[in-house]
Amino acid sequence: MRLFTVFFLVLLTAACGRGVPDGARIVVAGDSVMAWNRGQDAGVADRLAQQLSQPVGDVSLPYASVTGSTGSGPLDISRQVRSLSARWVVMNGGANDLGIGCSGTETGAILNRLISADGQSGAIPEVVAGLRARGVRVLWADYYTSPRYAGTPCGRVYDQMAGRTARMAAADAGVVYVDMGDVVSPNDLSLFARDRIHPSPAGSARISTLIAEALRRADPALAR
Repeated sequence: MRLFTVFFLVLLTAACGRGVPDGARIVVAGDSVMAWNRGQDAGVADRLAQQLSQPVGDVSLPYASVTGSTGSGPLDISRQVRSLSARWVVMNGGANDLGIGCSGTETGAILNRLISADGQSGAIPEVVAGLRARGVRVLWADYYTSPRYAGTPCGRVYDQMAGRTARMAAADAGVVYVDMGDVVSPNDLSLFARDRIHPSPAGSARISTLIAEALRRADPALAR
């Protein structure tokens, strides 16, 4: 019953998704950090559309993974973005691949499959490279630390993944890196939903402001 409930919630969120409006120059992809609060018109894509005064697509879904380990179709982030041709794709991913608690014996191997130490190979760079080959610019949003996992083994694992994705971005001028932890602190519970993992509407607003400012710096034409 619990699995059915989770699956139903995923489908419900998908049904409430924004899709990709005609003429959208920005599309948000990834997992629940991006999709959260969408039902209240307060998700990251909703806020970006308001802040940039233009349509923003949204193909993100809760429980989505980079490697497709949590499901096929739109739950596979590589498939979310496969046909996108927008000017920018804003994306995240990897948490659902690593699993709850980051304490499994395979955690290190999963991290290496997601992205190598030098940031140049693995599932994440492959997804980004596919977009770049089509001329799409990418903003990669690294995870914040949530109160639920602060001080756990997840902190070390996510720090490693952050360093690797930052190196990936540094190697390509068409990839912008932002750290959501710069604006979402685990010490401020008002920025988190009741589960102390996902962002509250205020948390989503901070994330979208961080992303909007980075996009404007990288691409001033978006301000027009």
